[in-house]
Amino acid sequence: MQIVKDGDFLTVEYVGTIASGEIFENTDDSGPLAFQVGQGMVLPAFEQALIGLAQGETITAAIAPEDAYGEKRDELIQTIGRQAMGTNAAPKPGMIFGMTIEHKGEQQQVPAMVIAVDGDQVTVDFNHPLAGQTLTYTITVTTIRQQPDATEGLKPTGCKGCGG
Repeated sequence: MQIVKDGDFLTVEYVGTIASGEIFENTDDSGPLAFQVGQGMVLPAFEQALIGLAQGETITAAIAPEDAYGEKRDELIQTIGRQAMGTNAAPKPGMIFGMTIEHKGEQQQVPAMVIAVDGDQVTVDFNHPLAGQTLTYTITVTTIRQQPDATEGLKPTGCKGCGG
């Protein structure tokens, strides 16, 4: 029987939920996830939960915030001028938009969520949308290979489009 180990190429199906039971990601929506264990394509704690499992096995793994997207950081909530948003769209609470910031001398595009609007001032949250959350994954290992399957694309993942 083949078991998951570092370097294996896996295909998994999973459902990710937060404490409220809300599903934040589901392979029923996106299709099975293919990745190589140990290459940083998924959260390290997600990978570690799979080590030692056999093909067809299912596990439920709770991942603490510090092992996922970190705790919410107050310094990542900032009030900016509306013009700094770089968009003509009227900001509304819950709106997510991309902002270009400088980090370590490089320009980077990062998502920000509008949490309040007061005239020309907009309060935005640069925390990852899942920061501060314990993530619970129910994961089924569907295939284990020593070589990648040419028909499967290996792709980094996290929550849908948030760079995780």
